[in-house]
Amino acid sequence: MAKLTQDELLAQFEELTLIELAAFVKAFEEKFDVTAAAPVAVGVAGPAVAAEAVEEQDEFDVILEGAGDKKIQVIKEVRTLTSLGLKEAKDLVDTAGAKVLEKVAKDVAEKAKAALEAAGAKVTVK
Repeated sequence: MAKLTQDELLAQFEELTLIELAAFVKAFEEKFDVTAAAPVAVGVAGPAVAAEAVEEQDEFDVILEGAGDKKIQVIKEVRTLTSLGLKEAKDLVDTAGAKVLEKVAKDVAEKAKAALEAAGAKVTVK
């Protein structure tokens, strides 16, 4: 196999959907035992500032950890909660660790979690 240049790789990634790219990043992290998360700079105040930020959190992410046995019901629930089409919702459900909702209020996140868990999914709210 010929070695691809950086420009050729970027051209290939341009053709991927966000869900496909997220699945690639996850596979890359697992294969090479690395993390794609950006490093976090800690200021002089350090833990005290971080503790205040946690207490004042008002935006939450609903993360789908697994679809469970009732995948079709979970896909239907994802479509209800989001504006995704059938294929996009299925791809999201197939991607472990995918964010169903981002930066939503706590009550919205809790309602979404309850609805997805009722459909049989494993969900976390962060």
